[in-house]
Amino acid sequence: MGIAIKLATLAMISILTSGAVFAAQDGIAAKSQDDELVKSQKACDRGAAFVCVNLAVKYINGQGVEQNNSKAAELYKKSCDVSFLGCSYLGEMYTEGKGVRRDSSKAAELFNKACNGGDASGCYNLGFAYANGLGIKQNNAKAAESYGRSCTGGLPAGCYNMGNMYANGWGIKQDYSKAAELYKKACDDGFATSCSNLGFMYSNGNGIRQDVFKAAELYAKACAEGVARGCYNLGFAYANGLGIKQDYSKAAELYRKACSGSDARGCFNLGVLYANGQGTHQDNNDALKYLGKACDLKFQEGCDDYAKLNTKR
Repeated sequence: MGIAIKLATLAMISILTSGAVFAAQDGIAAKSQDDELVKSQKACDRGAAFVCVNLAVKYINGQGVEQNNSKAAELYKKSCDVSFLGCSYLGEMYTEGKGVRRDSSKAAELFNKACNGGDASGCYNLGFAYANGLGIKQNNAKAAESYGRSCTGGLPAGCYNMGNMYANGWGIKQDYSKAAELYKKACDDGFATSCSNLGFMYSNGNGIRQDVFKAAELYAKACAEGVARGCYNLGFAYANGLGIKQDYSKAAELYRKACSGSDARGCFNLGVLYANGQGTHQDNNDALKYLGKACDLKFQEGCDDYAKLNTKR
């Protein structure tokens, strides 16, 4: 017989997303790759900043040329020297130590130049640097300012991170209404993680009128895009009949999906369902497996209930 273990509750993602990825340009169409590379290099040498960036992307991805991070960094620098274009990408290379020696301070300097030039990704990366003290003194107020500029510049991830700043009162006065507004903007623009957080706001009526049906809809949207916390929250909604018909079997399926995405709460609640025989067969061995995984993912309740269940064997 299982022991009575309570499910973990709904949760929001408060971790700021990390630095932006490299540009996804397709490069310049060419009748002859070799001729086009020569023309592009000459144009770059003459100060055509965008051409330098396009050419750098080719070297980053090995498109028609041998992959070469050092050459890409050189091209990004040429672009950055004459314009803000390329500065954020070069900063990313300094952050990761790709093609250049790792230098967080240099990266922050480049992100700042890019941001001041109007590059939303530069502002985003500068905000992340300020938030985490990477190559620059940690300053949440400056991070919030930079994320705000990134969001205004049209980067959904910047709106999401700014939402987190408002929701948690990091560097700015806590404002749930503003957080919900920013989460909605990012969600509407395709940033799925933000949909899960917006759902959490609807579930609890934080900064927005409580609506558990809308919350379940948003959790489903996030889960469908592979956001583990969205799957966990949707599983919790199914387990408790919040905005959706109660279904422990569906809850178990969603907790399993969340756990596969390393969501500790998903692992924990799946273990609870196994322990109590809800939505799945009662199995203390499987319960211990998932409670233990939750513990390994640093969820203390998983450690506590693993020990509790293990002593009953």
